[in-house]
Amino acid sequence: MDTTARMTLSAARPVGRRCRPRPLPVLTTLCGLALLAGCAGNPPSALNPAGTGAARIADTWWLLFWISTAVFVEVMALLIWALVFRRGNARVRHGQPLRFVTIAGAGLPFVILVAVYGVGLSDLAALGDRPGADAPTVEVTGHKWWWEVRYQGASGATANEIHIPVGERVKVRLRTDDVLHSFWVPQLMPKTDLIAGETRETWLQAERAGRYRGQCAEYCGTQHAHMAFLVVAEPRTDFDAWLTRLNAPARPPHTEAERRGQQAFVRGTCAACHAVRGTGAQGQAGPDLSNVGTRWSLGAGAVPNDAGHLGGWIANAQTVKPGNAMPPQPVDAAQLPDLIAYLRSLE
Repeated sequence: MDTTARMTLSAARPVGRRCRPRPLPVLTTLCGLALLAGCAGNPPSALNPAGTGAARIADTWWLLFWISTAVFVEVMALLIWALVFRRGNARVRHGQPLRFVTIAGAGLPFVILVAVYGVGLSDLAALGDRPGADAPTVEVTGHKWWWEVRYQGASGATANEIHIPVGERVKVRLRTDDVLHSFWVPQLMPKTDLIAGETRETWLQAERAGRYRGQCAEYCGTQHAHMAFLVVAEPRTDFDAWLTRLNAPARPPHTEAERRGQQAFVRGTCAACHAVRGTGAQGQAGPDLSNVGTRWSLGAGAVPNDAGHLGGWIANAQTVKPGNAMPPQPVDAAQLPDLIAYLRSLE
């Protein structure tokens, strides 16, 4: 390029102007990402309560939200008024600003804070009200990273799944086997921490049948995000039938593949850590697998409970949920389909 061409291009460029990013596309992109994040599945929300405990929390949240909205609107209105007032050079009577500041800046906030404090005390008293002595009692123990679930008076156990009767308060006794955890079902009840050496108590009550996801709400290690559980609220007759099955021996194998799978389970390394009621497998280190075939997930919410993920979990759970306590299993490739068939038959 010769000197004349370079001078022509330099003259065509605006002098002193820089290329600045336009804010509108950036804001549009951020808003779109926020909307997409809000549409991810159907996450449990404390603002969509299904029980009396969560309903109180939601009511208090909305009360504070509307009070905050009213304060924001008032402040913005006063700001606009002040700007217009100053521009008009109007005069104010002596004592008016002090009276206004006293009422709006001290008196009104005092009334609001006292009212909100009273509502909070009422909610705390209601949430701390324990169920009656005849209420069903669930004993939940937090492990890294799964939940052991037992019912008072029942011999069986399950994992990462709690069944409760609709419309009844259920007492929940909480312990931890290792580090600090936190038991939280957003649609039913606020959080309760599990502290080593202590037994904490809370309660659950669902006003409508459904499946409500719970979560450990206190960071407890690398797989904290995969320490979820499910609360199944069902009619009393269904709950009683489920509790009866929990006490009974596990379903016996019906097919040849299931029988071979049971033998592989009992005689292999699985029985050292896991139990299946009515068999020689009585391990206590891992979850009881007597009804694993109908559980909502594997690994406390890590992956769906289907044949493919179950096979991957058996072969090497570390590839599915790194850091969990289950080491890779030396299961022969020919035995793996039978073992999967047996475990999926346990209901």
